[in-house]
Amino acid sequence: MTASKRQRTERWAPWALLAATLVLWQAVCSAFEVSEFIFPSPWAIGVQLVEFGGVIAGHAWRTFWVTMAGFGIAIVVGVLLGFVIGSSRLAYAAVYPLMTAFNALPKAAFVPILVVWFGIGVGPAILTAFLISFFPIMVNIATGLATLEPELEDVLRVLGAKRWDVLTKVGLPRSMPYFFGSLKVAITLAFVGTTVSEMTAANEGIGYLLISAGSSMQMGLAFAGLMVVGAMAMACYELFSLIEKHTTGWAHRGSQNE
Repeated sequence: MTASKRQRTERWAPWALLAATLVLWQAVCSAFEVSEFIFPSPWAIGVQLVEFGGVIAGHAWRTFWVTMAGFGIAIVVGVLLGFVIGSSRLAYAAVYPLMTAFNALPKAAFVPILVVWFGIGVGPAILTAFLISFFPIMVNIATGLATLEPELEDVLRVLGAKRWDVLTKVGLPRSMPYFFGSLKVAITLAFVGTTVSEMTAANEGIGYLLISAGSSMQMGLAFAGLMVVGAMAMACYELFSLIEKHTTGWAHRGSQNE
């Protein structure tokens, strides 16, 4: 298989798998006459998407910009903490275990506390998206800096480079593949955090739509909301993959030529 044909195959493979999954899903629902109140078919979900398109779009926009706000804060905090932790062995030993313990806490448990502090609305959703998504960014930046080869650092020191120069001119560029990898993971987690918060502490957003649709037994509408969240997360994932490909292609050069 030629390189261009392989690239076309890889590009269309996710869409082919998605189409096959939808066809199988529809076939199972039709063959077994599954009730739409239990497990709606893709056709029923599509009907709900068209019928409630305006309502879903309004809730989706709210979820999107709230997620982006929390995710933006997560990038800033994650990069700064990752830089501090990765640039110092003492900081790595002192902070990393505590951050790991914090990450183990269920973020949904913070929502009632955030409601008390900030009230129902945008605040808890933004902060939940931030809390659930900053850890992968921090860990990957810290790992990229902490795993800088000692031999390379020794050579740069001999050549006159200072510690700051090593970190900013060698360590950070070397951490970029880790950074973009963490963004692709963190953005999906951010959407999860926003949706969970909206289910209990908001009167807008996809999370609120899911609760409303579920309480009125509109399973097609609920699944439509889930599909929209998945589509937004996938679009953001692909955006970061595209940026990664054009900025850190050197890190994947060997695997691309296989």
